[in-house]
Amino acid sequence: MPFNKDEAVIHKIIVAHGAKEACERASPQNVYGSLAITYMETGGGPTDPFQIEIDRHKPVHVLDSHNMPIVLRELDTVSDFAAYLDEKVRAAAAFDYLSYCGEEDLLGHYLVNYDSATKRHVIGPKGKDGGRSKVNGVMIGEGQWRDFVQTGVYQNTRKEDGISYFWDRLIQRTCQNSLEGTLGGNSNIARGESAIYEMVKEPRFMRRGLSAKMLTAVERFPDAGSFTRQVTFLPSFTPNFGYVLLQLRVPEEIRTTADFREKRQALLEIACGAAKNKFPNLVKVIGIGIEAPKFSDGTVAEDFILMPCGTWTDERKTHYEELNRDWNFFETPELRQFKDRVTQFVQPPRSNERTKSGKTGRNSPCPCGSGEKFKKCHGR
Repeated sequence: MPFNKDEAVIHKIIVAHGAKEACERASPQNVYGSLAITYMETGGGPTDPFQIEIDRHKPVHVLDSHNMPIVLRELDTVSDFAAYLDEKVRAAAAFDYLSYCGEEDLLGHYLVNYDSATKRHVIGPKGKDGGRSKVNGVMIGEGQWRDFVQTGVYQNTRKEDGISYFWDRLIQRTCQNSLEGTLGGNSNIARGESAIYEMVKEPRFMRRGLSAKMLTAVERFPDAGSFTRQVTFLPSFTPNFGYVLLQLRVPEEIRTTADFREKRQALLEIACGAAKNKFPNLVKVIGIGIEAPKFSDGTVAEDFILMPCGTWTDERKTHYEELNRDWNFFETPELRQFKDRVTQFVQPPRSNERTKSGKTGRNSPCPCGSGEKFKKCHGR
């Protein structure tokens, strides 16, 4: 995909395969077999074995055969991984030295060290200047990762994140269709902006929240009527971005017509335009259209729309108002608004409590494409 080389951020990453075994042979005190890293003012002189000094002004990320799988497993979205690398570069430049016994320990420190003032994870002291005025170096001790993964918060969060991979499967299935040449429409998801391009940007915890809400909407789709529609608006992690989920139940004689897919796509566009009119702050709307899984035959087909709407003229506003008169998206008396709070880490429930995601009775087909019933696929 084309990119602006003047604005692009490029990270240099080295993976030292086989380092784990060599580190363990060199020192029995090396708990994990990880390379020790220090970012500092370096002249490139000799160092102790398996302890690497890196010029803090020319940072390179060095992973090894032990911690590379940990980092890629824990930061398995583009947004999460990039945010971590960016913070490492910032911290290396901010302090005279940044030293840690293994990349996994730095990752553990980063994940538990959330700065509510700046709304991001940081390495080192918190605050507007990152503690630079009072602290000249940061050293992360061995065992930070081990201690973190043993906490109930971490273990429960991993469990709760299971539902978030519904979002990933939606992306992966569409990308696979593109690779196989079976993806319709005019979007080139590999070489330009698209709905999938925006969906990929969501961090893991936001994918959890979005997936949970989408699957709840599927479960709550009304049972009455042979022609039924339901539209759901979901905010993105990116400010002023939002998602419109449109579910349709239509009679078989309409579904089998040659132009049904085009009609469904046109209806999804109207719903996206109605969302922009309802929420004027939006600059991008991503539309996802599906046949209501409750009443589908198990086949999965989605429509996607990316509607850039930062510039919204009176003509466009009026255009979608007129198109929406027959459908009344986001204008019906049945419209309900819910306010939820999604956090990156989820406290484990008390033994006498049950989370909402533990409710039973979810027996409709799952829209994730697994072929399973909803309850079996996502219920816990």
